[in-house]
Amino acid sequence: QVQLVESGGGLVQPGGSLRLSCAASGFSFSSYAMSWYRPAPGKERELVAIINSAGSTTTYLDSVKGRFTISRDNAKNTVYLQMISLEPEDTAVYYCKTQTWNAVYWGQGTQVTVSS
Repeated sequence: QVQLVESGGGLVQPGGSLRLSCAASGFSFSSYAMSWYRPAPGKERELVAIINSAGSTTTYLDSVKGRFTISRDNAKNTVYLQMISLEPEDTAVYYCKTQTWNAVYWGQGTQVTVSS
């Protein structure tokens, strides 16, 4: 029943912006933190940003601080990642994730490509 569906990825030029969305269903969205991950070279996935259940606290990967903003709309069961000043190093598949009391859930990912 739990589903996380990302959208909003695409091809942008360096310095451009994108807004990713993750639509959630099948669980009590407003009760859980939501996060965005992307693959890292030689690693599995790295945490890009996380937001608590109420949307009052956020934490970011150092390399995206000041450029990315995570937010959520609990009325719409959706978490967002607003990305500005994009750099080629930001190119990756971005995944949304949540962890409930008994399971971890991942979306299918959305591709972000930053290239001239």
